[in-house]
Amino acid sequence: MTARPDHFAFASDNTAGVCPEALAALAAANAGCLPSYGDDAPTAAAKKLFADLFETDCDVFFVFNGTAANALVLGAFCQRHHGILCHAMSHVDNDECGAPEFFTGGAKVLPVDAPLAKLRPADLEPLLRRGHGVHFPKIRALSLTQSTELGTVYTPGELRALCDWAHAHGLAVHVDGARFANAAAASRAAGHSPADLTWRAGVDALCFGGTKNGLLTTEAVVFFNRELAREFDYRVKQSGQLASKMRFASAQWSAVLRDGAWLRHGAHANRQAQALAGGLRDLGFKLVAPVEVNGVFVELPPAVVAALEARGWHFYKFVGEHGYRLMCSWATRDADVAAFLADARAAVGSSVPKPTPRPGKKKARG
Repeated sequence: MTARPDHFAFASDNTAGVCPEALAALAAANAGCLPSYGDDAPTAAAKKLFADLFETDCDVFFVFNGTAANALVLGAFCQRHHGILCHAMSHVDNDECGAPEFFTGGAKVLPVDAPLAKLRPADLEPLLRRGHGVHFPKIRALSLTQSTELGTVYTPGELRALCDWAHAHGLAVHVDGARFANAAAASRAAGHSPADLTWRAGVDALCFGGTKNGLLTTEAVVFFNRELAREFDYRVKQSGQLASKMRFASAQWSAVLRDGAWLRHGAHANRQAQALAGGLRDLGFKLVAPVEVNGVFVELPPAVVAALEARGWHFYKFVGEHGYRLMCSWATRDADVAAFLADARAAVGSSVPKPTPRPGKKKARG
């Protein structure tokens, strides 16, 4: 029996459910009573797994969502008179309802445009010459996204160049890693470890995404520069992000970190995106960005979009006039990819205008 397609499969990696490892961990954590607010053995064990994964001592905090993670880290970096550099497409600037400004007490987010959603030192340098002394915010932080909002991945070398530049100018480096698992899975083929993508390149703090990789309501904030984590636990509590039953968050992380499930799920989503992108290319559609992780950014004509939506598919316009985003997740099935491509093929056929019959010559009457 053929599996019915999930028409929300490509709307976002947030639409997927909880992965089996996390679901089993939640059930196991529900047995018995344990100390609250993180003073439990499962939370200590999870934090040890993060140190093992990144091959270094680090401070780890669990919060409920990515917006809080990013905003709280930038709040730890910045005061109200500071500025935060980020890409113009970043969530920090576009998708967090001013949370970074709120949690910093008014620091100014300074978006910078650059190709394929990736920043370079040369893109940032002009910002240092902007303004006149105390009349312009003092730039204090650089916020990067890994993988980026266009599904591209910073290499360790690119990260090192950015971090060296930032530190030379007194800036702390934050990474929004909502899709860090996908970036790590893509980088593994080149021999790069999670440590290579973070502290070895100079990253000060990583917001390690759990939600988009199959966890329920938990993100991990990992400080590699532990001095910057001073009193961060108070920030977490004051913002309403301290879980009283923290074992339910930490148990999920332990479940996916212990045997590498977090990386397998990221790799699966990436592979499904490659399959989807390949099928769309074969149909003649143009990709807006290279497919390096689990996002496919593609130009779709209005008639094709209308036909796909009429067939029940949900996805979002993301860039330019006709650029759409299709996201794969840990739960995306081969059947979902095949069904979408079949409907896209049918949409292409139905959107091609039928040729108008040419009138034949009338026979002369005898």
